[in-house]
Amino acid sequence: MVSFDNTENAFKAKSNRDLNRSYWLFKMVGNPALVKFSAKMAPIGLAIGFKGLIKATIFKQFVGGETISECDRTIAELGKYNIGTILDYSVEGKESETDFDACCKETIETIHKAKDDKYIPFCVFKVTGLARFDLLEKVSFNTNLTEAELKEYDKVKQRVHKICKEAHTANQPIFIDAEESWIQPAIDALADENMALYNKEKAIVYNTFQLYRKDRLGFLKETIAKGKANGFHIGAKLVRGAYMEKERARAIEKKYPSPIQDSKEKSDIDYNAALEECIKNIDIIGLCAGTHNERSSLFLVELMNKYAIKDSDKRIFFSQLLGMSDHISYNLALANYNVAKYVPYGPVKEVLPYLIRRAQENTSVKGQTGRELSLIIKEKQRRRK
Repeated sequence: MVSFDNTENAFKAKSNRDLNRSYWLFKMVGNPALVKFSAKMAPIGLAIGFKGLIKATIFKQFVGGETISECDRTIAELGKYNIGTILDYSVEGKESETDFDACCKETIETIHKAKDDKYIPFCVFKVTGLARFDLLEKVSFNTNLTEAELKEYDKVKQRVHKICKEAHTANQPIFIDAEESWIQPAIDALADENMALYNKEKAIVYNTFQLYRKDRLGFLKETIAKGKANGFHIGAKLVRGAYMEKERARAIEKKYPSPIQDSKEKSDIDYNAALEECIKNIDIIGLCAGTHNERSSLFLVELMNKYAIKDSDKRIFFSQLLGMSDHISYNLALANYNVAKYVPYGPVKEVLPYLIRRAQENTSVKGQTGRELSLIIKEKQRRRK
């Protein structure tokens, strides 16, 4: 059985200096007041010339580089330990057609990069990198679009089709990330449409299912049924979710029931049920378990044993974020399971919102930061001995 307590394996790739940097970063992230202050000050610090400091600390921990080529070192380092890279162009908050076309082009560049690199098993994009948030919200709520908006949305669909077609041609699986619940219906429709087009032989296009939402286990089952009825494979990336505080705040503001599970335990139950649903239907599913949860990771290992699925079966991947949960990633990879790290990249200024959200998520997820710190301390003590 895989154990996640082996810190020697977990931090094989980290020098003492790297370990110390991680220690201080997670100490900072564990302090909500400091995270709140840093979130306000980081853009100011960048503006007045502290780019070098940001790049040498939090950027280095959680980001592969500013460009695809700058990620080469991270890709090679992870590859040494049989861990794949998922290149994630993490530029957010753009609003112009020029920016959307540029993001589409960049995503296709990651597909071309992945095609020739055995250490890049997946690519990924966010639909908000290709479309205005407000437009996606209107589409999600079936609001009547103006003629101009209809043309604008047609361009969005063309961008998504272009990326998915390129992935299919390259035989390169690609994830469509999940986002806020009030724009997710538009994203789901685009994912379904492209899965039906490009997943006839195997899972190339993957939708992302956020199991911290009350309705997503049911939606996953509906998607699987749709794939069976229409003769296409389902690409399923399972995550808990990344917008919990934002979702709950909006629900209060707009006076509707929160879509988020009432407790972490309920999220965990649905997540594990979704894993089992995918494994039971693995003949038509490509599964990526995106989780930092040890119990869910071990549960998937148990399911694979129960259903006599080989450890190295390429239909099943485990995934964690760069700079986090190395005790899960490295120990699984050393046990011959398929593992890939999400490796965000992009200019420091553009990736800053992603980094701030990462810090805020770690602060809000009970026990995550404490677990990271305890493992780092354990490894520091082991090395001293």
